[in-house]
Amino acid sequence: MSWQSYVDDQLVATGHISRGAILGLDGSTWAISPSLTIKPEELSHLLGGLADNNKFMASGIKLNGDKFMFLRADDRSVYGKKGAAGVAIVKTNSAIIIGIYDEGIQPGQATMTVEKLADYLRDAGY
Repeated sequence: MSWQSYVDDQLVATGHISRGAILGLDGSTWAISPSLTIKPEELSHLLGGLADNNKFMASGIKLNGDKFMFLRADDRSVYGKKGAAGVAIVKTNSAIIIGIYDEGIQPGQATMTVEKLADYLRDAGY
């Protein structure tokens, strides 16, 4: 399975994620939805925030030109929201899975979808 098919089939096709991406921890793009753009400064902010969640607390999570309010984080996951939309970001051994969901999608379903893919990739050594 290609990396793009993970984004298309395991994230977006579920109906629980509107746009998604898989990035390497080195900042490389493995796969991304056509309607999602991650600017270099957003990627830098994301990588810095994953290393130190205080950066997200201070300035939010910035992706696709949007600023999401930081909700919570643990050692592998970060969650944010913007109105009724939101984002779930999960780090694996070598990748970052990003799932953005729009209004009308249940946040719990969205986060579970991203977490499930992250668990699968982590178990596969990624």
